[in-house]
Amino acid sequence: MKAGWQTKTLGEVCAFLNRGISPKYLEKGGVCVLNQKCVRDHQISYEPSRRHDSFAKKVTEERFIQLGDVLVNSTGTGTLGRVAQVRVEPPESTTVDSHVTIVRPNPGKFFPDFFGYMLITIEEAIKEAGEGCGGQTELARSVLAEQFSVSYPTSIAEQLRIVVILDAAFDGIATAKANAEKNLQNARALFESHLQSVFTQRGEGWVDTVIGECIRFIDYRGKTPQKTEGGLRLITAKNVKMGYVQDEPREFVAPDSYDGWMTRGIPKLGDVLFTTEAPLANVAQLETDEKVVFAQRIIIMQPDASQLDSTFLKYLLLSQPVQQRIHAKGTGATVQGIKASLLKTIDISFPKLVAEQRQLVAKLDTLREETQRLESLYQRKLTALDELKKSLLHQAFSGML
Repeated sequence: MKAGWQTKTLGEVCAFLNRGISPKYLEKGGVCVLNQKCVRDHQISYEPSRRHDSFAKKVTEERFIQLGDVLVNSTGTGTLGRVAQVRVEPPESTTVDSHVTIVRPNPGKFFPDFFGYMLITIEEAIKEAGEGCGGQTELARSVLAEQFSVSYPTSIAEQLRIVVILDAAFDGIATAKANAEKNLQNARALFESHLQSVFTQRGEGWVDTVIGECIRFIDYRGKTPQKTEGGLRLITAKNVKMGYVQDEPREFVAPDSYDGWMTRGIPKLGDVLFTTEAPLANVAQLETDEKVVFAQRIIIMQPDASQLDSTFLKYLLLSQPVQQRIHAKGTGATVQGIKASLLKTIDISFPKLVAEQRQLVAKLDTLREETQRLESLYQRKLTALDELKKSLLHQAFSGML
């Protein structure tokens, strides 16, 4: 270890390390309570916070968050381990719920922002230390306090020097990420704009009809068969996104369940897949002629080939005008969905000549490919920027800055 540095357990360098309260919630008044949703991307957001009735249950002084505290999500698959520092004075008296741990350093031991960066360096390890399954993953206070070590220079001046370097570097990275994310959004918006223009600035010779007039539906309404380690690929609503069948999650069912399951029709290459809920109106196209099985909440659409090209149908269903009509007929308070009978009544328009449809498809396919190329480029930039942050933190806390 570099001279002037030392390593201690987290518990040894903290004045307070404990979970928050089990709130008695109110709609208005009371005390602000931060939860797991408030801790994301090393930032604290007060927007998802809730209110606690402090008359029903008193909040002790030490459980009100303070400037310099680090909040650590301590439960939940996908949320456990996320950390964020209180870098700005809370706008009001604020605590955290029992799913979040307050980590408060010993007074005078650290430059405040250095302590926040230091905990970011162990974030990935915290995420892997949870115990449990089924979304109930937890990290005990004792594990956080006793099994995690941190290294730091004893000199406050040296800590400040490192913070100045990291702040400047991270500000630059944040600006670069914002630009890449904006470019990513612009690439997607360009395709969406062109797609919308195809279906709003229609030419002559278009047919006005409804979905049920020229499209055959296949949907499965039975009980989902037992999933297996291998076998036939199971396509669920989670796989149907952004116009394509996504590879993840990969799930399977036993091959012998196929004949008894797909009794309403056999899917084939080019069929259009439509999700009836969770979420509503995601669309993709089947790009394999292998046997696959479809779960509930997916309708397989087989258009009359003499009237409607299947890829054109995919783009038609993805277009904003049709999406708006579908969502307008959707039902459900918490999860919006649509019944097949209602879906069949949705108005659609398309060129009468299938050859014209295919010309439009060729143009949309070309633009989609370019959009995907740009999306891939900007996504790689975002990944590289995240890796740069990790590298800088590693150097900083290895004494190499």
